[in-house]
Amino acid sequence: MTAKVKDFPDMSALVVGGTSGIGFAAAEALLKAGVPRLRVVGRNPERAAFAVDDLRRIDEKADVGALVLDCSDGAEAEKMAAAAAKGMAGVDLLVCSPGGNNLPELLFRQPISQLNDTLLQDLAPSLNACRAVLPVMMEAGGGCILTIASDAGKVATPGETVIGAVMAAIIQFTRGLAIEGKRNGIRANAITPSLVEGTALTERLMAEGTFSRKLFEKARPLAGLGPTTAEDLAELIVFLASPAAARITGQAISVNGGISAA
Repeated sequence: MTAKVKDFPDMSALVVGGTSGIGFAAAEALLKAGVPRLRVVGRNPERAAFAVDDLRRIDEKADVGALVLDCSDGAEAEKMAAAAAKGMAGVDLLVCSPGGNNLPELLFRQPISQLNDTLLQDLAPSLNACRAVLPVMMEAGGGCILTIASDAGKVATPGETVIGAVMAAIIQFTRGLAIEGKRNGIRANAITPSLVEGTALTERLMAEGTFSRKLFEKARPLAGLGPTTAEDLAELIVFLASPAAARITGQAISVNGGISAA
C-alpha cells in the first residue's frame, strides 16, 4: 500500500515531553509549520501551563493544550492516548522526547538500584507512549512516530554504559516499530543528538556532574560545525513529519555538529 502523509494544516500532533527542552522546541516548530491541533505532555502542571501559554502566542487560532501525566506508567500512557485522540479527533504525529535525569557515571560507581530507576525514567515513557498511540494510528490508516534517543546508543562511551543501553533500546524499538507499522502506513524514526546546548539536562551535566562535565568538555570542541541546539532537532522533526519524508522510516539520524560519525 502507499500511505498518504498528511500535510501540516491537516495534522494533529502529540508531543511527550513537550513542556520543555527539545520537546518544547518541536512543539514551537510544528505550530509555525501550520499544525492546527497540538497537545504537549508533561509531569509538572505549572510547567505545562507556562508551555501552553507560550505556544498559544505562536498561533492564537491553533487548538493547543496540555496533558499532565507520567508516561513511565503504562496506564497513564493509555489515558494520554485516549484523551489526545478524543480531543484532537486522532493523532497523526507522536513525538517522544521525555528527557532523562541521570548523569553519566562509571558503572561501578552507580548503585544497582539506580539501574532500574534509569530504565523506568528514561526508557519506559517512550515505549509506553508509542504502544498506547499505535492503535489510534492503525485505525486511522497512517501516522508518524519520532523518538528522541542519543548517540550514546550508537557509540560506546565511558560513563554512558547504562544510558547507552537505554538509548540503544529506544533506537532498536523504533526500528522494529517501523517494520511493523509500515503495513498500516505508519512511519517511525529516531533522532540521536549528542550534546544539546541550552537544555536543562546539559546545564545539569556541566554544573553538577564532575565526571560528566569532563566528558562533555572534551566533546564540545569536536562539534566543528557548531553546537547542536534544540531548535536544530526541531527542524529535523518538522522535516521527518512532513510529506517530503514519506519514504523515510526505520532510521536513526544523528545530529551532533561533527562530534562523531555515528
